[in-house]
Amino acid sequence: MDVGQVGWLAWLVIGALAGWWASMVGPRRLGLVADSVVGMVGALIGGFLFNQLGARDVTGFNIWSMFVAFVGAVVLLLIYMFGVHRSVTT
Repeated sequence: MDVGQVGWLAWLVIGALAGWWASMVGPRRLGLVADSVVGMVGALIGGFLFNQLGARDVTGFNIWSMFVAFVGAVVLLLIYMFGVHRSVTT
């Protein structure tokens, strides 16, 4: 395995963990695949948000990157929750 393959593997692991961690905070569980997708998309959202605030974004496979991905995943889940609830009630 070269460095690029290890990087993608690390992102999959970070995404899965961050998504699972975020779903534990939320009202319901989504499942392994959905948690992983939420975590990976959340890492992008978190990186963007932290970058806009002037903080470091994702820097590798470490605690800070997990935190950034977790925050982004929580933001994504909140958007999803409010979007689903709003569309159901209207």
